[in-house]
Amino acid sequence: MDENTIFQPIPVTSNQNPIVPPAPEELPTSSPPSKLLKFLKILLGVAVVLAIIFLIYNFVLPKLFPSQINKVTLTYWGLWEDQSVLVPIISDFEKKHPNIKINYSNQDIKQYRERLVTRSNNGNGPDIFRFHNTWVPQLDSLLLPLPNGTISKEDFDKNYYPVVKKDLIKNGAIYGIPMQIDTLSLYINREIFQAGGLKVPTDWIEFGNTARSLTVKDENSNIKTAGAALGTYSNITNAPDIISMLFAQNGVNLENMSEDTQAVSDALNFYSSFALPPANVWDNTLDHSIRAFASGNLAMYFGYSWDFFTIKSINPNLSFDIYPVPSLPGRNITIASYWAEGVSAKSTHQKEALLFLKFLTLKETEQRLFAEESKIRNFGEPYARMELAESLKNSVAYPFVANARQAVSSFFVDGTYDNGLNSQMNTYLGIAVDSILEGTSPQSAAEILSAGVTQVLRQYGQ
Repeated sequence: MDENTIFQPIPVTSNQNPIVPPAPEELPTSSPPSKLLKFLKILLGVAVVLAIIFLIYNFVLPKLFPSQINKVTLTYWGLWEDQSVLVPIISDFEKKHPNIKINYSNQDIKQYRERLVTRSNNGNGPDIFRFHNTWVPQLDSLLLPLPNGTISKEDFDKNYYPVVKKDLIKNGAIYGIPMQIDTLSLYINREIFQAGGLKVPTDWIEFGNTARSLTVKDENSNIKTAGAALGTYSNITNAPDIISMLFAQNGVNLENMSEDTQAVSDALNFYSSFALPPANVWDNTLDHSIRAFASGNLAMYFGYSWDFFTIKSINPNLSFDIYPVPSLPGRNITIASYWAEGVSAKSTHQKEALLFLKFLTLKETEQRLFAEESKIRNFGEPYARMELAESLKNSVAYPFVANARQAVSSFFVDGTYDNGLNSQMNTYLGIAVDSILEGTSPQSAAEILSAGVTQVLRQYGQ
């Protein structure tokens, strides 16, 4: 064999099988992961992502952008106060709580209660709102009971007048906090009293004698200058309040008048006597009492603090003073008519609303409100807190807090425009007074009034 061919490959013929290496042994494979395990891994991943988002949103971003995260807007319905008065106070609160914005709305008093209830039940009502002290029975489903964190019962008892505690605490729960208090007081025309040389009456005998002495009639017995606005109903501002005061001083239970119809009769008889000739000091021909007083044709007028501004707007030059109402011996009682702030049970932001209510009713906030109101009118609303009463000693507002400790409330109050409990009670009261002037006996009028009042109170669960 040729040496050149020693190492040549041996040719393979078609009849020979090639040498094929054996296939490698197949290794066993692991079983695929279960569907449950895959789901749990996905779920865990989602949870981790959500946790990270939560931490960032609640702890990181609030520090970086505190005014932009978790922003809550509250609606506050008020009465009387102009926007300019509340803006500084709201601004102070918003600075301390940058995540809460307050939208203040100064509401029209007419049909206010009905609008409040309807809007709240429709989900469009305010979070915080003002309400009258006699409206708690009508708003029992709307007013949120206040927790201790807003005000404790101990602090409420210490800081507010007895009438406030009676009005706003029901079944052990506090349903509102007032920012002001107001009581029925006696306005006297300074010039008429000086001309007559008379002192201000302190009891009802003195009052009657003074009223008759200061009444001036013409030759036809027409009243030219009235001694006092008592006796009629339709043309006397605050007539229901005045009669309530007489009821209370005479021992009438204002929530159950049927207990003593004789006491009701005596008070009605005394009141109407001021409009019965020939010794009458007032009658239905005269102008409405607040206008008569403002024009200088009325010596004595019963009113609240807000009447001051009405009188001054009619006659800025009128000289008058304000005193406590006359009383029966040992019964120095007047009527309180005031407004409180409450939180809606329908609010979706109750925590924030309660925080704002707490701020509104702080001593410092009340003082700020009084100062802001005093910038645009003669004085602010008389303080609701007892501890602040003496600070008004030199203010026109002082007479309205001076007797607040002796004040009681009454469902017979004017000026609420509620078309509900107050209005229905006053309808019966007006009928009673008018009937006496037309000849009905005071006793019969008292019985009819008591029956009507009982019916109305039962309607509202009283």
